[in-house]
Amino acid sequence: MDKYDNMLAINRERSKEKITSAKIAIRELMEDGERVSVPKLMKLTGLSRGFFYKNAEVRRELDDAVQQQAGTINPRRKILDQAMDSRIEQLQNQLAQLQRENAELKKENAKLHKALSRKNLNLIKSL
Repeated sequence: MDKYDNMLAINRERSKEKITSAKIAIRELMEDGERVSVPKLMKLTGLSRGFFYKNAEVRRELDDAVQQQAGTINPRRKILDQAMDSRIEQLQNQLAQLQRENAELKKENAKLHKALSRKNLNLIKSL
């Protein structure tokens, strides 16, 4: 029985090491501002996908990290948002310019219509 107890103690120790390793990897990803995901954790720790889902302690830590990150914006998204905001501003400026140009053209068109109608009136009168 002594060998069995020794084997159980070794397995518990290994399990604790795996849990610690997984928790450290989760915290490192959070500190680095990277998105926490099981595939990334698998690469960092060498542990199986099932370990992250089946181990309640690690799963709780993983879920907490994912929830915390849900409120934050990842760097790539921030850059994309800035680019989109810049593009929106450019398009709004272009829209304002085109609206001014359109108003000017409408005024010019109205003047030309008046001139044309006067010319037609003069032409009719001359007949």
